Amino acid sequence: MANHKSSIKRIRQTQSRRLHNRYYAKTARTAVRRVRAMKDQAEAEAAYRKVSGLLDRLAMKGTISKNKASNLKSKLALHINKLAAQA
Repeated sequence: MANHKSSIKRIRQTQSRRLHNRYYAKTARTAVRRVRAMKDQAEAEAAYRKVSGLLDRLAMKGTISKNKASNLKSKLALHINKLAAQA
């Protein structure tokens, strides 16, 4: 167990940040899965705009890395473009 006040506080801060990051990372994963499951292009494009903003915010705050956000957005854009080709 920690013996210094500062280390005890650091443990508290780390726990609360971890819970916060887990919540938003899980929310982002769920949103990405929903967009991937969509079959309608217009609906998918509208959802993509929201998911894209969410991923950018998470990357900016450091919850996920900038490259991971870019990769996810790229894959979603490819999925939406494939929907357009199928229609």
